[in-house]
Amino acid sequence: MTIKTKVPSDIDIAQQAKMKPIVHIAEQLGLSEEDVELYGKYKAKLSYDTLLQLQKQKDGKVILVTAINPTPAGEGKSTVTVGLGDALTRLGRKTVIAMREPSLGPVMGVKGGATGGGYAQVLPMEDINLHFTGDIHAITAANNALAALIDNHIHQGNLLNIDPRRVLWKRTLDMNDRALRNVVIGLGGPVQGVPREDGFDISVASEIMAVLCLAKDLEDLKTRLSAIVFGYTYDRKPVTVKDLGVAGALTLLLKDAFKPNLVQTLEHTPALVHGGPFANIAHGCNSVMATKAAAKLGDIVVTEAGFGADLGAEKFFHIKSPVTELNPSAVVIVATIRALKMHGGLAKDQLKKTDLRALKEGITNLEKHIDTMRQFNVPFVVAINRFATDSNEEIEWLESWCSSQGIPFALTEVWEKGGAGGEQLAEVILAEMEQTKEVTPLYDVTQSVEEKIEQIAKKVYGASSVEFSLKAQKSLEVVNKNGWGQYPICMAKTQYSLSDDPKQLGRPHSFTLHIRDIVPRIGAGFLIALTGDVMTMPGLPKEPAAYNMDVASDGKALGLF
Repeated sequence: MTIKTKVPSDIDIAQQAKMKPIVHIAEQLGLSEEDVELYGKYKAKLSYDTLLQLQKQKDGKVILVTAINPTPAGEGKSTVTVGLGDALTRLGRKTVIAMREPSLGPVMGVKGGATGGGYAQVLPMEDINLHFTGDIHAITAANNALAALIDNHIHQGNLLNIDPRRVLWKRTLDMNDRALRNVVIGLGGPVQGVPREDGFDISVASEIMAVLCLAKDLEDLKTRLSAIVFGYTYDRKPVTVKDLGVAGALTLLLKDAFKPNLVQTLEHTPALVHGGPFANIAHGCNSVMATKAAAKLGDIVVTEAGFGADLGAEKFFHIKSPVTELNPSAVVIVATIRALKMHGGLAKDQLKKTDLRALKEGITNLEKHIDTMRQFNVPFVVAINRFATDSNEEIEWLESWCSSQGIPFALTEVWEKGGAGGEQLAEVILAEMEQTKEVTPLYDVTQSVEEKIEQIAKKVYGASSVEFSLKAQKSLEVVNKNGWGQYPICMAKTQYSLSDDPKQLGRPHSFTLHIRDIVPRIGAGFLIALTGDVMTMPGLPKEPAAYNMDVASDGKALGLF
């Protein structure tokens, strides 16, 4: 038996919603109109003065929402994040949600936006999923300003002795555009610049996005921008933004984008939506500024980390938590019957059928993410995010499996019922948060780069060994020579599998993780370990979502979702 549910589309629900003026949402947090900078009636930024004043306040508790490895069947991590925030508000807890901003590339492509879904959404959905307050455009501008300044410096005499063949910095665009992955610039003669190979990344993959999301204040932002290594000299010495003398200009371009954005959910829970680094090339978490502000403004912060726990949650603990000095009091692991069946080998077009065999096979993926959270020594709850096609038999089996393993769980129906559908999850997670545990990192940053990568590969992914390519070995030599080995590791890996092969679903065993390169991101403060074929500039699908988008005569968006 399945539950048949008729819920309007996300955009219909969002457009029919009655929003409160954003100044009223600010008042719920104890802020006045003077504490926010308005971007119309329903969006605002926290002023920098407000952010400085908030530093004096006590931190609330943090709930981190993560998930199993994503599949085309969908997991609804952002939807659960929003629904849980609304549920906690319904239970009388002063709650603030902290989420990432969507990139236009996925919105116009196939993945869609990142504002939740059904009756668990942040608003105004159209604005957030399109240009919002211009933060990502500011990051694009800063990134490309640096690119222009580098090439101008080379053209104007190259006092820094920059080797054009070893410029690492790429230009960016907030769109999926495979045609720009590899380009040649400077053609057309001496007055057009120095010819060299270049390329584009999507804006959210820029190191400047990671820098903005990890900076603790404006001075830290400028310091991190100064430390960005954008290339090497002819004698192989790193060249930084500080050497070029443009950190101040880049900070100026980012000063407004650095302020967190305040919006609301359908049920008027305050939400800070700010920053959006890629989770499989960067650390995949919203900004430190937004999370810290949310912790100061609320008793509980509900935040999320990109993709599955093998990427987002691991990076939250090892990269973001040391900066925020906030460890989660509990973690939610989102799982769906549909995704687990895909991990068990069932094809997407077969998911509507009850299939306990596939569910039992796919449970191994959830099992590994639970194992990882236990290694971090953090309380957790499995959120069974119910879809309309899930049968009672499948849900009962999954609930029984959790009970038999002593795993806290809750059936979650926030997509259909909003905050009311998340109250069970809220109650279970509040109970788990009562535990007092010291979060245990899975490696020490003082270990060697190779040791840190091996710890992640074996403890989080379940790999049996790690293999470093010749290129990666040479990059390690550069890293160690320049004293960069003390930074945490940011793994660049497919989100679809625990391994570096996207086709290996479930819980792969006895596999080797292949490290093809090590890329320093000194401004962000981590080293990227590249595996597989992770793209920093995605392409559009054969039929992009953009084909269905339009604008009505009254200005309303059509076909956004």
